[in-house]
Amino acid sequence: MSFSISRLLALSSALCLSVPMSSQAQQFTAQVQEFISVNAPTVALTDAKVIDGTGKPALLHQTVLLQKGRIVQVGPTKKVKVPADAKVINCAGKTLIPGLVMLHEHLYYTMPVGSYFNIAQMPYSFPRLYLAGGATTIRTAGSIEPQTDLAIKRMIGEGKLIGPDMDVTAPYMEEPSMDIPALNTIKGPEDAAATTIFWANKGCTSFKMYMHATRADLAAVVRESHARHLKVTGHLCSITYREAADLGIDNLEHGFMASSDFEQGKPVDVCDYPNGRTALLKLPVNSPEMKNLISYLISKKVALTSTLPVFEPYTGREVVLGGGLEALVPQLQEREKATWQQNQQKDTASTRLFKKELAWEKQFYQAGGLLVAGTDPTGAGRTIAGYANRRQIELLVEAGFTPVEAIKISTLNGATYLGREKEIGTIEAGKQADLILINGDPEKDIQQVRQMETVFKQGVGFDSAKLFESMKGKVGLN
Repeated sequence: MSFSISRLLALSSALCLSVPMSSQAQQFTAQVQEFISVNAPTVALTDAKVIDGTGKPALLHQTVLLQKGRIVQVGPTKKVKVPADAKVINCAGKTLIPGLVMLHEHLYYTMPVGSYFNIAQMPYSFPRLYLAGGATTIRTAGSIEPQTDLAIKRMIGEGKLIGPDMDVTAPYMEEPSMDIPALNTIKGPEDAAATTIFWANKGCTSFKMYMHATRADLAAVVRESHARHLKVTGHLCSITYREAADLGIDNLEHGFMASSDFEQGKPVDVCDYPNGRTALLKLPVNSPEMKNLISYLISKKVALTSTLPVFEPYTGREVVLGGGLEALVPQLQEREKATWQQNQQKDTASTRLFKKELAWEKQFYQAGGLLVAGTDPTGAGRTIAGYANRRQIELLVEAGFTPVEAIKISTLNGATYLGREKEIGTIEAGKQADLILINGDPEKDIQQVRQMETVFKQGVGFDSAKLFESMKGKVGLN
């Protein structure tokens, strides 16, 4: 592709054009400013219902005062004095929750290569959709283009692109095994260690083990990452959860759906996904074996990421979770509708296992485990950034969590895992002004979480509906 010098200079000038925030250091390009609906040094959100993310009961008729990107006061509307120069937003009949902190997100989408499974980067649409869906902080939990993810993180921070704050995970740590063209591979623990060091030096802040990685690979990655105060997670198979906990892993992905601990006679460092799934299907929902594993993981301080959308059954459910079918390019809409139709009434095993997973996550949480939330926009293609983040909260409620608990799991718990709980994750004075204004009450109907009106990131309010609208028909292109 070639550009004339004049065209390149014009493009460069357009990208460099920025509009300063009132009394704040951050600046935004014109293409970002277009989606900002609230931008003032002082903002008063008055008469709102507040679900603050701590797990405490919601409070009614609250005013939340924001100044220069931070929350400075939260209290009863009758008692909070609103400065004369504040931009006042009447929130009667609306609910404020913290910005979502989601820990299994990707900047790519399922795009097959012929008959082979593959994934393609969505560097423009997915960051926008995450923010539109209330995710103000994400962990990418596995990258295929880490250099792109790191650049997007920088450009978002510079106000050139729209998106959440990002904890960028390095490329997958996976032994050669599967014909997925975009997937990074390593060859043994020495390569795993070298890969960890390389990407840590490049700015990645977390690492992810994948299905065919060995115990020696994990030990090497844990050694190098922990020496740099960075964390390791895993979508495992060859390694059992118990083995991973013993080796110092910090986090396990997909709840218990990736656990191979219950296979009878499982060979060491061997992944047999069908056997692992069969073992989980046979395991009683209230089995002592699962409760023992839960207790062990908690004793080792291993967090568990719930990624319910990517496992949601087809029968009787939405084609694209969270209502995002129109986000896809037309060809992909047809692909997903056809796949959905073909799977109706044919996914009874998936439905049974999904119900067990809901129960096991609840057991882990009730036993005192740190349950965090994510979406994993991969799989068959039904899981899309932003839309799926809202759906994850709904599915936690389906699992038996209260809306207040589901919101805490999706906000404060994620912040706690990242070590940022003093900065983000709750609506409290002194914290960064990351919060979501919902036009409704999720406690009365959890699906009202989809009625996000304004997503505040560092005190700047983005128009959620406008962002979603701008990306209709775009996913699959970029």
